[in-house]
Amino acid sequence: MGPGWYLRRLSRMGPREIAGRAVTAVRVRRWRAVLDAPAPATPPWSPARRFTAVLPGGALAGVSAPAAQRLVATADRLMDGYAEFFGHTRDDMVSPDWAHDPRTGRRAPEVYAFDVPYRDEDAVGDIKQIWEPSRHQHLTVLAAAYALTGEDRYAARVADHLKSWWAANPPMRGVHWVSGIELGIRLLSWVWVRRLLDGWPGAAGLFEDNEEALHQILHHQRWLAAFPSRGSSANNHVIAEDAGLLAAACAFPWFPESAGWRARASASLDDQLHRNTFPSGINRELASEYHGLVLELGLAAAVEADLAGHPMPERTWRTLLRMTDALAAMVDSTLAPPRQGDADDGRGLVVDGDATDRWVSLLATGDALFRRLEWWPSVETGDVRTTLLAALANEHRPAVARPAARPAHVADAGMTILRAADRDGTEIWCRCDGGPHGFLSIAAHAHADALSLEVRHGGVDILADPGTYCYHGEPRWRAYFRSTLAHNTLELDGRDQSGSGGPFLWTRHARSRVLVAHANPGGTSRWSAEHDGYGHRGAPVVHRRTVELDTGAGELRVVDEVVSDRRHRCRLAFHLGPAVRVELDGARARLTWPGRARPGTADLILPEELDWTAHTGETDPLLGWYSAGFGRKAAATTLLGAGTTASGTGVLQTVLRLAGPE
Repeated sequence: MGPGWYLRRLSRMGPREIAGRAVTAVRVRRWRAVLDAPAPATPPWSPARRFTAVLPGGALAGVSAPAAQRLVATADRLMDGYAEFFGHTRDDMVSPDWAHDPRTGRRAPEVYAFDVPYRDEDAVGDIKQIWEPSRHQHLTVLAAAYALTGEDRYAARVADHLKSWWAANPPMRGVHWVSGIELGIRLLSWVWVRRLLDGWPGAAGLFEDNEEALHQILHHQRWLAAFPSRGSSANNHVIAEDAGLLAAACAFPWFPESAGWRARASASLDDQLHRNTFPSGINRELASEYHGLVLELGLAAAVEADLAGHPMPERTWRTLLRMTDALAAMVDSTLAPPRQGDADDGRGLVVDGDATDRWVSLLATGDALFRRLEWWPSVETGDVRTTLLAALANEHRPAVARPAARPAHVADAGMTILRAADRDGTEIWCRCDGGPHGFLSIAAHAHADALSLEVRHGGVDILADPGTYCYHGEPRWRAYFRSTLAHNTLELDGRDQSGSGGPFLWTRHARSRVLVAHANPGGTSRWSAEHDGYGHRGAPVVHRRTVELDTGAGELRVVDEVVSDRRHRCRLAFHLGPAVRVELDGARARLTWPGRARPGTADLILPEELDWTAHTGETDPLLGWYSAGFGRKAAATTLLGAGTTASGTGVLQTVLRLAGPE
């Protein structure tokens, strides 16, 4: 990052955060000595070490046969050396090079951790490709396969990988000691690896009787205690750091600092979960994938504290319960959540096969721990993680008022979900975005998507949020996928509604407010909101959008108004899902897509005031793309209308008839 980025980043910090980061900078210099520090004469761990955080008897018997089969299938593929990370299949997982990025062919330098330029793909490679295998979540899968089958080959492979990783990554050397979220998730994985290998004769020799393992566990916890995420960076990263530190201090209490680490991590996790979550239960980053990550991490850490006899405060469980209810309220008929904000496919705890749906698993875990409400969607139970967490946890029924009916509008998060059914009873699901621009002063994982829409028919993306695709390495793509143009909303004068200062930094935040949010699943639902992101230098500009979903007509009506004392160049984008095919004729588009019972059809009647064009998979400029997951992108069609708004109040109307004409 250049000097300009550092100045912009500094401008988003308060005095307390600046002081804290100054302390961190001093520690970064001092910790360089760890590289060459001799081994202490007296080991800094207790001579009496036992692992007691084991599964209760019979816990594994509750795993369903389909869940076990999915798990073993994934484990066997790992044993053959194959794994997929962010759309790239690795074939070297029998004996991986932990610093190698197979996508670019580069290796991260083996230098002092804080000297690694991990954001520079030319110097390091794709950092996500390097970091992800070292979260060791493939090892929790292999360890779970051992626990379910008793086959030593899975345990032996886990041991080989851990010994290899520990040898290649001594404390403070290399890329895997740079980021706290990586250390936190890795510690959580190690706790579960040791738990799941408990019946294996080599388990104690791999962990509590292994000085190399003890050295690594100790320094991971010391790192997390010394370099916590601070201030404007205290988002999902700090949750992962606290969860990993708490889990390790509870399960591996073998060090003089263990009790202090446990108390500190418990208090911080409770506080940060509270800070990171709206009272409604929605994660304040307003990025659905991070809602899932934080919920997974919070549940795993809280269960670990239960097991250790040091339960989390009741407020923690209330927060986790509200998050689970919020997830149940957001999902569509296929149990898929909104595609809002950034998504990097990050997971908190993985002990299931690749074919397991994470959202079904989270709702099943919520049912097991908190008991589902009547309005929750039905979920299948039996995934491995739910079974094991439920076996470890105490019963929790926190005293909190839960929604009596499925919420349609969540005021604090500015999220509204309108639902209806077409003539065949297929769900029409529409998310309307009138919430804040992300979380904290940098809003790191926000997109410039104020007043954007997502529309699904039976779970199929019709008007789609295109997703994220990448973080580092491809700045042009990063800028596109988080831009206003990449969302189903209105762009004025070629500007984003909010101003970007870097790939995880917003220096100007659009302010949105919801004016009307009335859900009527049996009739006409109506939503209206506005934002001020295009006003500047004392010239107010308001973009106001009204959406009506008419159940009887199967029709979605969208009215965009621009209130300004001058004219503006405008572009109105509608991004179609990858399954949707389109025939555009002037200002009218015929949409078709595969359906379960019959092909889906819709007419999209566009504002005639604009000139409409269709764009699919274009690169100059970027337009017409959809990212199903991190590191993956595919061509999809964007309908783009361009023109000029009238001065005063300009009005544009769009109609989506989802059932097609009679």
